Amino acid sequence: MERKYDFNSRIVYVDPKGNHRSALVTVWWNGTQTVEDYVSKSGEPGCNLVFISGDENRRDSCGRQTEHATSVVHKSKQVAPGNFWAWPDEI
Repeated sequence: MERKYDFNSRIVYVDPKGNHRSALVTVWWNGTQTVEDYVSKSGEPGCNLVFISGDENRRDSCGRQTEHATSVVHKSKQVAPGNFWAWPDEI
């Protein structure tokens, strides 16, 4: 699996309830460094992401609504059982 640090990178978001959601990155958080430099020194960066709502009631004429999550950390930095992101091959 290619791990590409770009906006619209395909990742998995595990929401606060532990549900897995396919997600797309809208921005990587890397401070003042390039993402690649950040990753080599500090592990995976945090990100903002967008995903399709899991709530059946969040539907409109365009289909299921999207939701955003911000400042989401990688699973390696999260001690809680949810609210993190991971690469698809890490799940």
